Amino acid sequence: MKILILSISILLLTFFLKTSATAQAVIDFETGAVFTGYNDVRIPGDQGTLFSLKDDLTPKTKFFYRLRLNYTIRSRHTLSLLYAPLEIKSEGSVPEGIFFEGVVFDANTQLRGTYKFNSYRLTYRYSIVQKPSFEFGLGFTAKIRDASIALSSSGLTSEKSNVGFVPIINFRLLWKIDDKFGLLLDGDALAAPQGRAEDILIAATYKFSDNLGIRAGYRILEGGADNDEVYNFALFHYASAGISYTFNK
Repeated sequence: MKILILSISILLLTFFLKTSATAQAVIDFETGAVFTGYNDVRIPGDQGTLFSLKDDLTPKTKFFYRLRLNYTIRSRHTLSLLYAPLEIKSEGSVPEGIFFEGVVFDANTQLRGTYKFNSYRLTYRYSIVQKPSFEFGLGFTAKIRDASIALSSSGLTSEKSNVGFVPIINFRLLWKIDDKFGLLLDGDALAAPQGRAEDILIAATYKFSDNLGIRAGYRILEGGADNDEVYNFALFHYASAGISYTFNK
């Protein structure tokens, strides 16, 4: 499914590249450190043991990266592709046994947990407000979630994986303090009875030139689901830095 969605996204982007006469492409790279706020798990959601990959086990601080390609047509219509991988490992032991995805892990044994949440997103956003000092856009993101939670000990391993589609609302707000500095609020977010998802960045921006810009700020990634198969709600804090390069026609 990931290959299919990425192929469709590339074809759409290629179409716009060939058909748009007044367009602008931007490549954006983001990196930094990610810290676990909480990560509560129960699998199966109706019968498993509730435990925390943050409090019961100890997560490792992780360096992350994200890669995004934007293409803006006639200054208001933006199509973007995002690849945002995330994998956090935790280790430790708990004083009680854990029933996780059909396997019982004994108490006081060394456990290793792996939380993976890779995201592939295709976004369309329309710029509603375009003023010299203020920009605001709203759109829609089609997200493919490639997720898994695994638990292992000496001789035992169990994993729950899921690949699925999630529709999310996209937004972007930029306040230009002057010709160089700005404040950016950008993200995807949606809540529904099945669960919720938020991926939001607030950052200070600096424009070196018409082509090159940098930013630094804080990103929050939060969400989860509660059903018979899976109970998982997680929060991650990102210390984020990014650089973008604009290809002007």
